[in-house]
Amino acid sequence: MRYLFKVRGLGWGISLIAGVLLLLVIPARLHAQVETQDMAARVKALEDGLTAVEAEVQTLQASKANAIQDVLQSAQVNQPQATAPPQQLASQVTGETGQLPVYDGATSAGKAFNPDIGIIGNFVAVGARNAIKPLPSLSLQESELSMQAVVDPYARADFFLAFGEQGVEVEEGYVTFTALPKGVVAKVGKMRAGFGRVNSFHNHTLPWVDRSLATFNLLGGSLEEADIGIKDAGISVSRILPSPKGLFLEGTAEVFRGDSGSLFKSSQRSDVSVVGHLKAYHDFTESTNLEVGGSFARGHNDLGSACVTRLAGMDATFCWKSLRRAIYHSFTARSELFWSQREQITETQRAFGWYGSAEYQLGRRWFTGARYDWSERARNARQHDSGGSLVLTYWPSEFTQVRAQLRRTVYAEGKTSNELLGQVLFTIGAHGAHPF
Repeated sequence: MRYLFKVRGLGWGISLIAGVLLLLVIPARLHAQVETQDMAARVKALEDGLTAVEAEVQTLQASKANAIQDVLQSAQVNQPQATAPPQQLASQVTGETGQLPVYDGATSAGKAFNPDIGIIGNFVAVGARNAIKPLPSLSLQESELSMQAVVDPYARADFFLAFGEQGVEVEEGYVTFTALPKGVVAKVGKMRAGFGRVNSFHNHTLPWVDRSLATFNLLGGSLEEADIGIKDAGISVSRILPSPKGLFLEGTAEVFRGDSGSLFKSSQRSDVSVVGHLKAYHDFTESTNLEVGGSFARGHNDLGSACVTRLAGMDATFCWKSLRRAIYHSFTARSELFWSQREQITETQRAFGWYGSAEYQLGRRWFTGARYDWSERARNARQHDSGGSLVLTYWPSEFTQVRAQLRRTVYAEGKTSNELLGQVLFTIGAHGAHPF
């Protein structure tokens, strides 16, 4: 009997221990299961949050890309042939403040000791005979070395050295201050004056091999100068002016030392020359635009401080560019008129000259054009020259051009010259865009 009670007591003890273990294990398992479910819920919530953040980032990136694309398309549409002035786009970006953007950031810091450097070669060949204005049969007419970089967040510098057969000169070298109050842009240094439309063009940016007779006769051309026009050391100030909606106005005022080729010559320090230019730009449609301008210049000529030369000019440029086939077809027509009043010892010479030209893009790489010139001579207005040219240009790439120009000129001396001009332009390195 005692043995039976012991066996039963052992069984109750085992049952009690098993019950206690069950009471301890089951809650622990339940607690672990709850913690697992809670952790899974937290992980899922984090995954959902990351998914939402990723979707928002993608939306912001897409919006930014679309905004950039809209700005680029707007610039391309509103500036066929790049005729719209750069300040116009700047005013659109800056809004009501009228403040032009400053150059800053990692890019400008990287350029501080490493400017953009490029070289452009201008090789010219001339066939047939010209007894009045002969040119060499073959010549590397000009090699232009450019160095351009941001100076600091408020300015940038541009230098252009011209290497010709007569030597080396600083064609342009100036610093541009873009962050001045009231949207004013100032340049200081040697530069091509803002007189007319084409005076500011470098030789390699012209749509012809040569410059017009009006430019040669009235803006100081000579056989010794390969690059004619008004260029001098001075100060230039320009500003976008208030205008009606859809019209862009810009005014420019410049003061120079007073020495510019055979046009202006300073005999004393006070013999400075001045240039003023006002231009208006308007988009008729998304593919056509018109720019017109008026210019004035005054300076002392080579006869001394008592003799003054005054110039007035008008220019117009019309551009069309096919929106669907922008890289294949375009059209540009331009014209300039010049009036010269040159004081001389015996009498004042009043001369007039003009030219008109048109260029049409035949295909992606082919361009053709024509130009007509008529101009009296500044030193003797009773003499005048006239002529015409046909031009064909081929662009193998954006770094090279091959051009042929058939030119016929009737000079005041009664002699006629028929010439074939050939040109090869080639570029190496980084060369910033010039005005178009």
